[in-house]
Amino acid sequence: MSGYPDELSGHVSAYVKGAAASRADARRNRDRILRAARDLVHEPGELKLNAVAKACGIGQGTLYRHFPTREDLLVEVYRHEVDDLVAAAPRLLASHPPVAALAAWFDRVAGYARVKRDVFAAVEAATWRDLAAHSLGPIGEAVELLLAAGRSAGSIRADAEARDVIVLISWLSRLDDTELDSRGPRLLAILVDGLRAPGGIVTGSG
Repeated sequence: MSGYPDELSGHVSAYVKGAAASRADARRNRDRILRAARDLVHEPGELKLNAVAKACGIGQGTLYRHFPTREDLLVEVYRHEVDDLVAAAPRLLASHPPVAALAAWFDRVAGYARVKRDVFAAVEAATWRDLAAHSLGPIGEAVELLLAAGRSAGSIRADAEARDVIVLISWLSRLDDTELDSRGPRLLAILVDGLRAPGGIVTGSG
């Protein structure tokens, strides 16, 4: 028995179910907003909240309830980009030789650099310093995972350090969209070749 009179118990049960459904609906809306924002932020130009709302088919009021400002949305997009970039490293190593995994991971870095540039340009200095401090550790660990696999296989130079890679790829976020698209892949290919062990075969397959 519920301990409530039957009528009151029914009202409580309906309230609980309604609240649970409301929370689930809110989570779905938040996920839709983030998916749309992450798609749009990779396109040239400034991310606009009305474009995000239109892309995911919700009202601007709903969007503002989840993300009151453009900065709030961009910060969350950036955090998701970092999470995906970090999670990609072990997945790629599971299906590719180390150098090929590193090259494939760098393909994702260009997209991350675009988001990082736009987010850091849009948020307050204190916010981007906090974001940078919290993202560099996980990204450095992902880089080290890839480098360590290559060092063990003899395909990555023994003196390559994660910090070396982070310093080099950080320059991508200083390029505008046109140059990032045209020059980014070549710069990353040069970096991959520079990380290869002396005498290593220069191919995309590692």
